[in-house]
Amino acid sequence: MFSQTVEYALRAMVQLAYAGEGGSSTDELAQLTRVPRAYLSKVVQGLRGAGLLRSQRGIGGGVYLSRSPEEITILDVVNAVEPLLRIHTCPLGLKSHGTNLCPLHAKIDSALADVEETFGNATLADMIAGKGDNVLPMCEVSEMFQ
Repeated sequence: MFSQTVEYALRAMVQLAYAGEGGSSTDELAQLTRVPRAYLSKVVQGLRGAGLLRSQRGIGGGVYLSRSPEEITILDVVNAVEPLLRIHTCPLGLKSHGTNLCPLHAKIDSALADVEETFGNATLADMIAGKGDNVLPMCEVSEMFQ
C-alpha cells in the first residue's frame, strides 16, 4: 500500500526519535535503517522541506528532528513524502457521480480515512514507547542510543 519512499521515511524518523537530541549522521542513519545512502539523502531532503527535520553539514553535523517525537505524527511523515490522496469526486470523471462516490470508491475512501485517522493519532513517541521493555526497535539501534 505504501511506497518504498514512505517506508524509508518512516524508518529514518523512528530511528531519529530513538537517537534523541543527539541526532545521527546520514551515514549512520543509512546503515541503521538499511536505506541506501543516496536514496536516504532524497528522503531527508523531503522531510526537511516539510519542516520535520533539520540538518547540519560538516564535522559534528548530522540530521535531527525539528520537533519532539511527541509532536510528529506518522501522518506528518507520510504526507511529507507522499501525501495520502482521499477520493472526493469520481476518479472516472463520471458527471453522474460527481461527489456521490460509487460503492467501490466510497469503500476505498473510507479505508483511506481510517488510515489517515490512525496515522494522525500515532506519534513517533508512540513508536519508541516500548524502548527498553523487551520490545524490539524497528531498526537496529546503535549502542550510543541504548
